[in-house]
Amino acid sequence: MVQEKNAFAPPERHDLGLHGRELILDARNIAVDFKVEGGVVNAVRDVSFQLHKGETIALVGESGSGKSVTARTIMRLLSRRATINPGTRIVLGGMDIVSLSEREMRRLRGKRISMIFQEPMSSLNPVYTIGHQICEILHLHNRISRKEAMERARQLLEEVQIPEPAARLRQYPHQLSGGQRQRVMIAMALANRPDILIADEPTTALDVTVQAQILNLIKDLKNKYGMAVILITHDLTIVRQFSEYVYVMQDGVVREHNAAEALFRNPRHAYTQRLLAAEPRGSAKPLEPNMPTVLEGHGVKVVYTLRRGGMFKPDYFALTAVDSLDLKLKKHETLGLVGESGSGKTTFGQALIRLIDNQGGEIFFDGKPIHGRDRKAMRPLRSRMQVVFQDPFASLNPRMSVRQIIEEGLIVNRIGANTRERVDRVRQALRDAGLADTILNRFPHEFSGGQRQRIAIARAIALEPEFILLDEPTSALDLSVQAQIIDLLRKLQDEKGLSYLFISHDLKVVRALCHRVMVMQHGKIVEAGPVNEVLSNPKTDYTARLVRAAFEIAA
Repeated sequence: MVQEKNAFAPPERHDLGLHGRELILDARNIAVDFKVEGGVVNAVRDVSFQLHKGETIALVGESGSGKSVTARTIMRLLSRRATINPGTRIVLGGMDIVSLSEREMRRLRGKRISMIFQEPMSSLNPVYTIGHQICEILHLHNRISRKEAMERARQLLEEVQIPEPAARLRQYPHQLSGGQRQRVMIAMALANRPDILIADEPTTALDVTVQAQILNLIKDLKNKYGMAVILITHDLTIVRQFSEYVYVMQDGVVREHNAAEALFRNPRHAYTQRLLAAEPRGSAKPLEPNMPTVLEGHGVKVVYTLRRGGMFKPDYFALTAVDSLDLKLKKHETLGLVGESGSGKTTFGQALIRLIDNQGGEIFFDGKPIHGRDRKAMRPLRSRMQVVFQDPFASLNPRMSVRQIIEEGLIVNRIGANTRERVDRVRQALRDAGLADTILNRFPHEFSGGQRQRIAIARAIALEPEFILLDEPTSALDLSVQAQIIDLLRKLQDEKGLSYLFISHDLKVVRALCHRVMVMQHGKIVEAGPVNEVLSNPKTDYTARLVRAAFEIAA
């Protein structure tokens, strides 16, 4: 396919040869097609970029823009359905990677080029210890003894700042936290001191503070060993902080490229301008005085009994996930609940609406006590309080059509006199959520992540609730889709007088959407107040660290 020339994305970067660095990778005219049912998809078209020794370049764009396919083409890790077009050239140190055999590529991977993937749990083998997996990489490219390999593996874990590295070598991936697993992936990628490290969305699934630690670690190791980094992400804060040159991709094409500061200061292509404008902006409208309280909690406590030890000598202990917390949410208000993973945010939110049992405290909805109600007694209130979960693909039944998904709640709660009236309500909910009302017979897999989240929101508002628990509803979405969902939530709140409890670790979204914010750590509220006051002038070190990590990536 012939690609029309774009003045903002010439084949060679604007600063090529101007700063005296050695050119380590020169990719020209990368084009990849995928065979699918009914035809061929042009996933990447005519992508060219250059990488110098010791620098970081970024490939940015929304999901489906071709970033990861481009990276996998460099590694030659594409599926069998993929075809690299004949005009593609990727030159590394005088070698054209595209022309190498699979055997030659195996010698190259992990030695000259390494890659960190987005989800470390799916990249690490669950049946082998951490030490075994790092040693495998070392043995593949070096003739060393098992003892030497294990000592080198311990040094690598120490280098990526994993505590007690010798003990971790004997552990399995599931015994490590998400941040620790990502550090193991970095250790494996750096085991043979590669010239190039490709980091494909390395921090998407991590908390802001862990994200900052991982990115700073990659930066420090890059400077220490003089390697080059290709950073793939959709987070523009990260790009501005860590990249020297940026390539903006859309629909498999590079729309614009430039030095990072120049691109952020003066974006020239309309898509780049839209991407930069998509960062969460604005703030919540001021609340009217004397609004009634919708949801209230006093001394809410949730305790889990956990087991440790072996099968024959089990040891049970109590973990207090939510430690005697108070909360008050008014009509038409959005209250943010923020903190790192494991802080108790979701547990607290689910206890407040009685999705899980609390072991202490009182909970009131619309002035009436609900803490003593069982599942049956809560049913009349379910239509008035709804939940939108983090991952819409997991929370939408893949075997049900859009109509069945939204109509199910209406049927269960006996809303609507007949089928026709219920379908009308379903159509209206879809329109309110910014979707066409002609998608009733389609299934969740046919939609993008942002569209699926809109369907989840439509399911919630179809019951005309007064309160919605929003549990990380934007964390899995691209920035532009995030901005659309924030605007939608604001619009629905204005039109329907909704109250939101918004659980998130993304403080940019919290700042744009919430009136007040409560900061949680280890099951306790460490700080609370108006959102601008808390985020602009944090009183505790923990909140200050969260704010720095979210807005500066410098924690």
